[in-house]
Amino acid sequence: MREPEFYDVRWIEGESTSILLDNGKIEDINTNYGSGCGVRALCGGSWGYTSSEGVDGIDTAINAARELASDVNKHSPGEKVTLASYCEPNVDNLPSIKETPRDVPVEEKVELLKDLSNNASCKGISSTSASYSESTFKVHYTNSEGADCEYELTRVGFAISAIASDGAAYQVGRESNFDVCGYEMFRDPGILEKAQSAGKTAVDLLGARQAKGGKGPVILDPELAGVFAHEAVGHASEADLVLEGSSILADRIGEEIASPLVNIVDDPTLHKFGYYPFDAEGMQSHRTDIITDGVLNSYLHSRETAGKLGGTSGNSRSQGYSAPVVRMSNTYVDNGNSNLDEMLEELGDGMYLAGTRGGQVNTGEGIFQFNAEKGYIVENGEIGDLVRDVSLSGNTLEILKNVLLVGNDLKMHSGRCGKSGQAVPVSDGSPHLLISDALVGGVQ
Repeated sequence: MREPEFYDVRWIEGESTSILLDNGKIEDINTNYGSGCGVRALCGGSWGYTSSEGVDGIDTAINAARELASDVNKHSPGEKVTLASYCEPNVDNLPSIKETPRDVPVEEKVELLKDLSNNASCKGISSTSASYSESTFKVHYTNSEGADCEYELTRVGFAISAIASDGAAYQVGRESNFDVCGYEMFRDPGILEKAQSAGKTAVDLLGARQAKGGKGPVILDPELAGVFAHEAVGHASEADLVLEGSSILADRIGEEIASPLVNIVDDPTLHKFGYYPFDAEGMQSHRTDIITDGVLNSYLHSRETAGKLGGTSGNSRSQGYSAPVVRMSNTYVDNGNSNLDEMLEELGDGMYLAGTRGGQVNTGEGIFQFNAEKGYIVENGEIGDLVRDVSLSGNTLEILKNVLLVGNDLKMHSGRCGKSGQAVPVSDGSPHLLISDALVGGVQ
């Protein structure tokens, strides 16, 4: 039996705490401690993967992964995998923690959530939900090439939602923030303003009329434009999807696919929610310029995809002990030179779309549909009436080409991204974007 030529081990240990309040009352408090490892082995063109919980199973997991890779390669050999070369990372850019979350009493965290709930409970709000999360974990990576590196990271965050109802219908307002920092995030009084905003949004939307659908010019706020950058462009730039034939960006490196004003970046070195110093394959984190001046410049890579397509690896991530896959980190449209007033003047009559309520994208066909949290009618360059139940849809490449102006007010938003059954921390963002022609969904 052929012996595997490569293996690696990711050892993870840490703790997490989550708190949930429903209408100001404690629904759940949960603290978890865990340790374990994920192990891969490569034999020819076949991977073997195992995971183990606890401190005693590493050698067993390594042997199991190597045997699995050898067995698969023997009975169903694939095309030989050549990994991009490995270089030990420099772990010298870790975020500073000013106040360690575990040192703050859980009672104080509960009071924080009660304050958020109270601030979201303006007149017209029928219910609220508030959640808190913190995690501190250490990652230790080794491989058969001699790698040996580790880091420790803390993440914290909160979410608040408020529901307004008139008995026949309801609307929801949501706000959240997640980051790589300590409990100092919650010393900022601005988080209470976010809770107030969630309540106001729900009440305002309940009284708003439905949007009228149609095609025309739109302005996207930084949150919705960031979702477009992440979902429609970022996922399509993941090299595993390119190789699978599931990306509209396949075979387009060096091609002008967007307005020359568009620059889209993925950067795990930024101290945002998607930060990491090295990826799940021990590769140095680095900025990737996906689109530069409208030209597709690079895909996001693992060592395997970089070995096949060329490029720089460093974009493999995983949830817990799961097998690594190509993922985004902090993905955004970079700043341009326009301001919102200039965009509104250029827009004249159209729609201003803000916030997000999810959506869907087909990266292979390059089509998408995203639900905005709210919209505003714009007439003669002035933002007017609020409308609800509004969406943005279209062809990814067409929208990229239709960008007329890019703002200078980049803002990031945080959350979690799902792929291959795993959810990892990410952030995305953008300045305001003016799109010359897009399909806005609503009543016809």
